[in-house]
Amino acid sequence: MKHAGRLRILHVGKYYPPVRGGIETFLKDLLAALKKEGVDCGAVVHEPSSLSASDIKREEVNLWKAASFGEVLYTPISPGFPAALTRALASFSPHIIHFHLPNVSAFWCLAMPLARNVPWVIQWQSDVVPSSIDNRLRLAYRFYRPFEQALIGRSRAVIASSKPYLDASLPLRRWIKKCHVVPLGLNPDRLPRPGQDVISDGERSWKGKESLRVLAVGRLTYYKGFDVLLKAVKGLKRVAVQIVGDGALRKDLTEKIRALNLEDRVSLRGEVCDEELQGLFATAHCLCLPSIERTEAFGIVLLEAMHYGLRVAASDIPGSGVGWVVKSSGSGFLFQPGDPSSLAETLELISRLPAGKNINQENVDTCIPPQFNIASVAKQVLGIYEGILDG
Repeated sequence: MKHAGRLRILHVGKYYPPVRGGIETFLKDLLAALKKEGVDCGAVVHEPSSLSASDIKREEVNLWKAASFGEVLYTPISPGFPAALTRALASFSPHIIHFHLPNVSAFWCLAMPLARNVPWVIQWQSDVVPSSIDNRLRLAYRFYRPFEQALIGRSRAVIASSKPYLDASLPLRRWIKKCHVVPLGLNPDRLPRPGQDVISDGERSWKGKESLRVLAVGRLTYYKGFDVLLKAVKGLKRVAVQIVGDGALRKDLTEKIRALNLEDRVSLRGEVCDEELQGLFATAHCLCLPSIERTEAFGIVLLEAMHYGLRVAASDIPGSGVGWVVKSSGSGFLFQPGDPSSLAETLELISRLPAGKNINQENVDTCIPPQFNIASVAKQVLGIYEGILDG
């Protein structure tokens, strides 16, 4: 490779754990896996609070965090982000910058000589999908697109998480020759086998002990389709649901639970700690991902459920990678997006099946397919870096 010493990669992301979310989880796992491959990694991200910004080294990963002042259209308002980028570029001297899109703050690099002097890679987490639910996104994308296309044009490689998503992506169509398909991945070591006390707490949290236990995890936002899950459960008997996550739709979902008379079967748990979530994964019967738009490009939570041996029920969203992930696992079921009847039929089918494999009963460390292990993913990403620098 045409560089001296250890390879240094600077990632530019939206947020970083402890902020919860699939993209954030993947970023942390990828950086740790690349570190094991001998790569020095750093990341410039937003701090969701306006009270703190910092340059720190956490778990041998350099982090530059810029304070933000809320969000507009799911975009952090962070006037300090360019300064954090400048500090990172000057002190870290990366060989490659790896952007995780969508992220408006990444566009600052278009105007930074320090950034323009090194090759770029884009992690294409999802298109900015013109939503039929939130019409503001359609208008906002007109202003976003020129910068997005300029960033892609200057990049040496774009990584999509599945071929179905890449094939359906209009923004990437003209750049297909620089696109690679590498699935997202999970670090199974991050999700330990829960102890008996954690499992017992999880058992006690479920309403209706003889019911099918359905776990749903994600931000309470427009494209997640949790209202579809509620409508499906209304028509079923002996089904209990726990929804983990927080967001703008919490009040609306609370009111819908009350209106549908589901208080005795459905719980909105909000954010929970890692240990509590592990207990829920260990005691649920299936995970449901009822998302309704291509903004749900992959579904990291599906891999977390697979790790614990859970069956999954997920929306077969046209042009998304979710269906491909479920089919690849061999342990899931797909239903029509936005269709409560289709979801209800799927949950009814799962309720009649015998118990599936679970890492608490089986002598296995993880149930995820090897292609979704972050170690495999990191090796493929490293190969893309090396190809760029060798070229």
